[in-house]
Amino acid sequence: MNRLILIILLFLPFYSFSKEKAISDGPYIFIEKNKLVEKNIINNKVFSKVLESDSFDTAFIPEKSTFNNIKKIAVLSDIHGQYEILITLLKNNNIIDEKENWIFGEGHLVINGDIFDRGNKVNEVLWLVFELEIQAIKKGGRVHYLLGNHEYMVLYNDLRYINEKYKLTSKLLNVEYDELYGENTIIGRWLRSKPTIIKINNQIFAHGGISENFLAYEKFNIDNINYKMRESIPLLKEMRKNRKNSKDPSFYNVYFGSESLIWYRGYFTEDLTDIDISKILKIVKADHIIVGHTSNSKVLQFYNSKIIGVDSSIKKGEYGELLIIDNNQFFRGTLKGELLKLN
Repeated sequence: MNRLILIILLFLPFYSFSKEKAISDGPYIFIEKNKLVEKNIINNKVFSKVLESDSFDTAFIPEKSTFNNIKKIAVLSDIHGQYEILITLLKNNNIIDEKENWIFGEGHLVINGDIFDRGNKVNEVLWLVFELEIQAIKKGGRVHYLLGNHEYMVLYNDLRYINEKYKLTSKLLNVEYDELYGENTIIGRWLRSKPTIIKINNQIFAHGGISENFLAYEKFNIDNINYKMRESIPLLKEMRKNRKNSKDPSFYNVYFGSESLIWYRGYFTEDLTDIDISKILKIVKADHIIVGHTSNSKVLQFYNSKIIGVDSSIKKGEYGELLIIDNNQFFRGTLKGELLKLN
């Protein structure tokens, strides 16, 4: 018996290693002084190459926060690395073609946060959105990628929800996962330019929503909010560490707490009335607030369409929907490409 145990112990490390699933991942593009270094993983082997310094922009200017007179808008959220569902949804609703190129013309596509975590194709989704953003601008359209709680979680190194694949990616590249999207990477800099809240026509878009407590903190100003959220990113790790001991924790609590734009679920969990929602809309000067974060089986409207939830549980990898706004008419765009009146 002792001999059998010894044999098992001797072969256990080899068995564990052989059972480790081979992955392919990338690209991750690092900015190193005056050069760009691209790293890819193919079947657990790392391949690196130096790119021309002008292969990618390395400075990303934040876009404005308010847009008017936009006739067609598509909205979805909480993709969570489910690349295949996303591609099917965008193709069948005529946002991209069979080659995954932009065909939405002058329309605006809004991603209401949470590309990160859970699924195993986060990086593929990020690069798709990165490319579509460039293509859309050339056609007179726009892609708006809003940061949600899972984006900020990765940026401040809370990795509770990352897919197992990315633990191996981090190990093979010998880089902490959050550093794969750090200040010295192309996607990391791009992320840091993104807004947390925008307004298009008479609709406001945010990942979680706008709470009464958030509005009570200071005068509501979208540009100011986005500026503060971006400026806080380099300080987040320290702020989180000190938040319980801080003499003035109010900023962190308001902007990153349970009633913040990225974490709030009150439209779905609190006993709010239509009057409560109308008060919020009056302060933010909008007719609708469109949110993700709280999962439903499809795109749904609440409070007489004042609140619209677009988290259609794409994260499960089985189904998903878009909200389509066409000349102020609201529709559900199904995975098959059906256009159904939102009611």
